[in-house]
Amino acid sequence: MWRRVGLASLILFAAVACGHAQDEGDARQGQAFAQRVCAKCHAVQRSEIRSPNPAAPTFPVIADVPGMTAMALTVVLQSAHDAMPDLVLEPQERRDVIAYILSLRN
Repeated sequence: MWRRVGLASLILFAAVACGHAQDEGDARQGQAFAQRVCAKCHAVQRSEIRSPNPAAPTFPVIADVPGMTAMALTVVLQSAHDAMPDLVLEPQERRDVIAYILSLRN
């Protein structure tokens, strides 16, 4: 019985670990993308205190929102916004930008 539970736990852990690794983005690629695409409106660097568009929050502010997660950012990036242009990101671009934003947490 315990052997089956142990094996089932191991399989579940491996599946979660593989899925998690697959969902991770590259923060450096995300930073490069953000500088090319997002910096027109958002301050994307940690050192920047104001965004070019005053209505656009800085990336460090977004990163520090309580409860901000990769899932929350995924929803935000896939939802239409009144003040934000419709931006269609490829899945890897989205993962990379999310990884970069989350890397800016204090």
